[in-house]
Amino acid sequence: MKKYTSVDDIQNLNELLKLAKKIKKNPFSNKELGRDKTIGLLFFNPSLRTRLSTQKAARNLGMECMVMNLNTEGWTLEFENGTIMDGSASEHIKEAARVISQYCDIIAIRSFPTLKDKKKDEEEMVISSFLTYASVPVISLEGATEHPLQALADALTIEEYKKTERPKVVLSWAPHPKALPQSVPNSFAKMMKKMEVDFIITHPLGYELNPEITKGIKIVYNQEEAFRNADFIYAKNWSNYNDYGQITSEDPTWTIGKRQMDLTNNAKFMHCLPVRRNMIVTDEILDSETSIVIPEANNRIYSAQTILTKILEELT
Repeated sequence: MKKYTSVDDIQNLNELLKLAKKIKKNPFSNKELGRDKTIGLLFFNPSLRTRLSTQKAARNLGMECMVMNLNTEGWTLEFENGTIMDGSASEHIKEAARVISQYCDIIAIRSFPTLKDKKKDEEEMVISSFLTYASVPVISLEGATEHPLQALADALTIEEYKKTERPKVVLSWAPHPKALPQSVPNSFAKMMKKMEVDFIITHPLGYELNPEITKGIKIVYNQEEAFRNADFIYAKNWSNYNDYGQITSEDPTWTIGKRQMDLTNNAKFMHCLPVRRNMIVTDEILDSETSIVIPEANNRIYSAQTILTKILEELT
């Protein structure tokens, strides 16, 4: 594996999940693999699980970590080519990416969308620029359109908790007071296409995701119908894709509670976190044994460590 910026970079998911399970059983067994190697974690946006889990994963492999919050600790970067840099940006990505590549063996980047310009967001300007100008492997810690490390942790969690060979998995939209990206649902949908599951997406009419990503996936606009006999419920808000970045529904009946979960096959509740209690999901569900959001978050370590292992093996 030479990079990991999209779920599309996975060639063999079963092989990757086997490795993740092996790593989870003995996370310190391969500390020599990352010895004398450095990963640079570059954050343009806030993080808790992604930052800490990736640092933990790197250290489990014997790597050194360098972390920068680019919006507060570094020079403002320019990403456009041919621009006259007479504004706030002090350094161009062409120099920055090449310099960082001399300091780090792997670069990992987190950059959210603007939710204003769909075309620009889908170009993934920040991550794509690092892919273009860096001379070392690049990992996405969440971009404008995908969150591939989260999706791998989600796949591992479903593997661990499934009770049937082909479980029914439902991705459900839920209300939120802020406009959020489509990155988590996009990557989750891509990942479910790679797994042996019966997958359904449910959301209010008009909240369709990118049709290129959801092609072939069953979409149900009635949440209760979608939830019937489900084995896993994955809740997530996303802003409108067609009326890009807009909140066009705040329907509180989509908040996931006992009413919906009682329709399922004793389903496990999943969410990437952070979660808005009693907006996305009720306290009653989140605090119950139905919820597996904490073990899911723990699996963020092993999803990151699995990807780092594959990339480090390529470097040796």
